[in-house]
Amino acid sequence: MKHKNKKRQTRLKTKLGLPDLEHAKLAVIVSLRSFESQRSYRHSIDEFVAWYCSAPRLSLNKTVVLRYRLHLEDRHLAAGTINVRLAAVRRLAYEAADSGLLSPDHAAGIRRVKGVKKLGCRLGNWLTAEQARVLWQLPDPDTLKGKRDRAILAVLLGCGLRRRELTELTNEHFQRREDHWTIVDLIGKGGHVRTVPVPTWVKQTVARNPNEHMACHGCPVASLPVG
Repeated sequence: MKHKNKKRQTRLKTKLGLPDLEHAKLAVIVSLRSFESQRSYRHSIDEFVAWYCSAPRLSLNKTVVLRYRLHLEDRHLAAGTINVRLAAVRRLAYEAADSGLLSPDHAAGIRRVKGVKKLGCRLGNWLTAEQARVLWQLPDPDTLKGKRDRAILAVLLGCGLRRRELTELTNEHFQRREDHWTIVDLIGKGGHVRTVPVPTWVKQTVARNPNEHMACHGCPVASLPVG
């Protein structure tokens, strides 16, 4: 008696339940290095999941994501905010397909959903040189906390570092190259490594602390006690 071997074909899902969405969300969060990116993507995915589960469950495909984009536009959100939300949804679909939870065809359709065009250029607000100088000189240089705050403000204003970059900065990053102080091998957003020029006044401010020179101790710039 002959037995026929039948290949078992797994049918990929088009509708994802909460456990599937949660699994895909965790895969997205784990793949991100930056804490800020993790927080942003987690919030964006949670918002999408809440919207997706608030209506009768539909197939997770390009049409649904287009409807979600219209929903975001109806809320009068900024173009940049909408594009961040859509980027998180695309990443969610990619991870779901990569984990075998969603059809690759559906995921490919979702990744083709375009963001909202940014029209015009935002003027923005920034400090004048005088306002920046006044801000930097506000902390009391005679106290431990004041010295720390001056060092932090000097690095932020003079070098343009992000908050996360500042908290991970140590004195080993400060090196003299070709008669100029620089911050070398700084790992920034997205894992990019860059070199940042350091004005002389910034380096002098960082070097001032109760022990005369921070560079002698190799401690992070922002690690002095709050007081």
